[in-house]
Amino acid sequence: QVQLVESGGGLVQAGGSLRVSCAASGRTFTTNSMAWFRQAPGKEREFVAAISGSGVSTRYADSVKGRFTISRDNAKKTVYLQMTSLKAEDTAVYYCAAFRAPIIPTMTRPPLYDYWGQGTQVTVSS
Repeated sequence: QVQLVESGGGLVQAGGSLRVSCAASGRTFTTNSMAWFRQAPGKEREFVAAISGSGVSTRYADSVKGRFTISRDNAKKTVYLQMTSLKAEDTAVYYCAAFRAPIIPTMTRPPLYDYWGQGTQVTVSS
């Protein structure tokens, strides 16, 4: 069992930066690849970024590539999402999720992820 708690969301102006964090508790953290998803009002939850259990491999959605960076600190059992050059369309609730294996799944779809946090709101004002 893995429990996930996100923090760090808030209101930021377009072009600004923000870092959200996800603290994990429970089973060994390195056995799970981790991911960030987001969901805007009236839209489906979408993949943002993923990182392998070791932290060596990462993957990003095209919409955030070059602007967002996912990282993890396995000693602290925490995964981060550093967001820069934020746009109004980045406004959403951001969710942290854990996959059952240390590799990033081929298809980063929400149903494949076993554990989810409660989400943290990120609002970008234009």
